[in-house]
Amino acid sequence: MDKLASMKMFVRVARAGGFAKAATRASLSTAAVSRAIQDLESNLQTRLFNRTTRQISLTDAGQRYLVHCERILNQVDFADAEAKGASAAPAGRLRIHATASFGQHYLMPLLAQYTSQFEDVSVDLVLSQRTPDLLEEKFDVAIVVAQSLKDSSLVSQRIGHTRSVLCASPRYLAQRGEPRTLADLEQHTGLQLNLQDMPAAQWLFDDEDAESFRVPKAAPLTVNIAEALAQAVQAGMGIGMLPIPTAVQGIRDGSLVVVLPDVRTLPYNVFALYASRQYLDAKIKTLVEFLREAVPQKIAEYEQALDAAQARRDRAMACVE
Repeated sequence: MDKLASMKMFVRVARAGGFAKAATRASLSTAAVSRAIQDLESNLQTRLFNRTTRQISLTDAGQRYLVHCERILNQVDFADAEAKGASAAPAGRLRIHATASFGQHYLMPLLAQYTSQFEDVSVDLVLSQRTPDLLEEKFDVAIVVAQSLKDSSLVSQRIGHTRSVLCASPRYLAQRGEPRTLADLEQHTGLQLNLQDMPAAQWLFDDEDAESFRVPKAAPLTVNIAEALAQAVQAGMGIGMLPIPTAVQGIRDGSLVVVLPDVRTLPYNVFALYASRQYLDAKIKTLVEFLREAVPQKIAEYEQALDAAQARRDRAMACVE
């Protein structure tokens, strides 16, 4: 038997004061209503109504059961209303996963804007260098930076694309010389950023003649955090491919130099992953819509900052010469 439906029928009969009235209000036959109550009593092994030929009345057990049923059904109605509201008004805790560098440089400032716009949403942001199992680990959204995504049942929305730049320290270039072509890289030491969704020991370029460049010898350092790689590059250990936000400050202060500035690296897509399009929670929907507009703008800001820092360096070098 459907216990919830039986409880609703019991409450309906108790409020109507009879089977016939309850049947009319429910558009059912009196026999069907009477049978439903009999089945409920049989299941409970308790008589809920005293019956005479003219009327019915609640037993003591029925009166107590009515109080519980009304409270339970009210809670069910409240839960239904709250769940329906989740698709209309963003509210509650939003659990997000992102890689450390992207989360630090892009998501943090943008989430400040999002939460100020949607004050009923609180954010739990987890940063790590992997793609989580959204369902198993109970994440609402994962932000993934990758060339492409593996097939899965998850919904993906492309919210932008970003790229990296090859960098070295002035000290390293003074000792080893500055590469002028992609082929020159073979004579240099390459440091590696090892991420789950990016190819290891390989630099990808948006160039017809050299779509990819595999570092020819074992890297003296492999690390999985971009900011740590930047420190190694600044220390003169070799050339590394750094996300633009990670490289900008070093280029501004002169501790980093862009190598082969005229050769663009292949951009990486930025994806928002979530479980399902159907009955999408409003906080997930509004976040993805917000990021689709805000992330490209933020990426463009960092691109402009890189161009400005590079232009200042070029002017300074021209003055020295």
